[in-house]
Amino acid sequence: MSCAAPAAQTEPVVQSQSRITWHHPAPWFGGFSGVEISADGNHLITVSDRGRLVHARLTREDGQLVGLAVEKQVPLKGPDGAPLRKVDNDPESLARDKTGALYISFEHNHRVARLDPESGITTPLPKHADFARLEANAGIEALAAHPDGRLFALPEKPVSAGRDFPLYTFDGKTWSTAGSIPRRGPFLPVGADFAADGTFYLLERTVTPLGFRSRIRSFDLSAPDLDETILLTSGPGEYDNLEALGTWQDAAGHTRLILLSDDNFFLMQRNEVVELTLAKPDLRN
Repeated sequence: MSCAAPAAQTEPVVQSQSRITWHHPAPWFGGFSGVEISADGNHLITVSDRGRLVHARLTREDGQLVGLAVEKQVPLKGPDGAPLRKVDNDPESLARDKTGALYISFEHNHRVARLDPESGITTPLPKHADFARLEANAGIEALAAHPDGRLFALPEKPVSAGRDFPLYTFDGKTWSTAGSIPRRGPFLPVGADFAADGTFYLLERTVTPLGFRSRIRSFDLSAPDLDETILLTSGPGEYDNLEALGTWQDAAGHTRLILLSDDNFFLMQRNEVVELTLAKPDLRN
């Protein structure tokens, strides 16, 4: 793992990490592509490519993540309570706003919906006009809720080839385009979340002949230059297919990032869970 030098003395750096492989015997288990973690870091909700919403408990020893246990799982459903049709059931990301409301994004039938975490019922939100023009397998991969309540969404690929990634925002009534995230190299967005201080964290991925590579960038969306910082860039095959990112703040005040991989239900891959701790550098040295 390589981490870029901080853009400034006050930029956070990756201080430590936990890394485990999550196992569970059920046939629906795997393919995780979105995650939200509780404020205390002890529970998470994740969504599977096979249309399952999974609640899990996290176990730590001396601050390090050592295990996860499934507490509950429910199939995703439509507004009428019926299971979603296959064409409508490819979830990609989760977001939880300041009120606790949960949202989910889907691709192929590109949309964002409100999600009941207990029943799995989804209620679609209005759509941005661009959603109908997104590629079938490159829709809204990154969904995040700002502390002020707005939803932000990024597609895996822009509507127009070669352009930066459009950043869509939902104010509770309609979608608009809030700006764009600059494209840097071959990496594409796969997950995102806001920290409590409003910092936007973006997980990106690219595929090489030697395996997946991941990158994490942070942004201040209120800054004219976005205050872009590269926090981590992994080597080929260093991690599995990381697709989900969630944030929480530990007792020391450090932001922690939870990352989950999508094993594509393929035996040669694994359901990896990585937790990174971000901290300010020690300025006394």
